[in-house]
Amino acid sequence: MKKNTFNRFTKSLILGVFAIMLTATFSSCSKNIAFQTSTIVPAARGEVKITKDNNKNYVINIKLENLAEVKRLESSKQAYVVWMETDDSMVKNIGQIKSDSKFLSSKLKANFETVTPMKPTKIFITAEKDPAVQYPDKEIIIGTRNF
Repeated sequence: MKKNTFNRFTKSLILGVFAIMLTATFSSCSKNIAFQTSTIVPAARGEVKITKDNNKNYVINIKLENLAEVKRLESSKQAYVVWMETDDSMVKNIGQIKSDSKFLSSKLKANFETVTPMKPTKIFITAEKDPAVQYPDKEIIIGTRNF
């Protein structure tokens, strides 16, 4: 009887430790960062999820809501561009959020995903005349704090 109680206790203890380690492993590999409230599009909300893949690259997944169509901001702007800042303060254009009916629905929702070998420290979005620009506009539509 004493041996069975010890075996059950040991199995429960090992299973509990394993569950804690598994949870800690998955939660430490992923960061969820909320965008700060925008002064240009105050209703816009969103979050950035950053995970590491098997190749040690960073997967950046952005979900946005209530982001106004880019053409409503200013007539000369044509695209929302996503920017990434790295540890060494390098700013890189990592893609465009398309605002046509396929990507930005009538509920003004958009998703964006990309992979980069560089570790991001900040993500922000600007409205640009050309989605292939190399330097961001001064006016940031929505962005995160440094993380």
